Amino acid sequence: MMAKNAIGISLACEEYGASFFGNGASPSGVLEHPGVIKNPERVREAWQKAYGGINNHRTAILEEGMKYTPISIPNNDAQFLETRKFQIEEIARLYRVPLHMIGDLEHATFSNIEEQSLEFVKYTLDPWIVRWEQSLQKALLSESEKKDYFIRFNVDGLLRGDYASRMQGYATARQNGWMSANDIRELEDMNLIDEAEGGNLYLVNGSFTKLNDAGAAYSTESVKKEDTDE
Repeated sequence: MMAKNAIGISLACEEYGASFFGNGASPSGVLEHPGVIKNPERVREAWQKAYGGINNHRTAILEEGMKYTPISIPNNDAQFLETRKFQIEEIARLYRVPLHMIGDLEHATFSNIEEQSLEFVKYTLDPWIVRWEQSLQKALLSESEKKDYFIRFNVDGLLRGDYASRMQGYATARQNGWMSANDIRELEDMNLIDEAEGGNLYLVNGSFTKLNDAGAAYSTESVKKEDTDE
């Protein structure tokens, strides 16, 4: 209901464009006669038959001092194309669809298209996905099953990003010990590494240590022990 005016204007532009270009993109106007016309309806029908529709580009011949005066606003003055473009953007904005997803690449760049695609998942799909998950879980799972099962839509494929960003994220996860090589390879649809070869090992960067243990190797007790060994 809130968007009915935006959609109505778009439909009106479509109908106007079909009618305007269907008539050969010729504006409507009036026929002026210096005298009094006894049967104006006949003159109108004769004009429409001779120069309307597919005949609108024919050369008109005016008699008895008649003059044709266009009265419609030209499309460039009425900003017909700008209006149509704005209404498309308005409806896309209503449904939270990025413009590049409907073929409008005027303001698109390589970097902002990726960010807009991520925003589409986060701000457009996610609210609906949460509703669907909750409704399915309520309708399909019993109270006892809800303790062991849950329903989730996997949108990771839509959030993968570019190759460099994924590799950087994997490297961070691998170095901090919360992803193994097989975890990463599974996300990349690659064959898993055998467990004997360390595919399921969780590693951590050796340079990390507790703050309290910093300098422990140079403590007094360590120095005394080294002197005694010598």
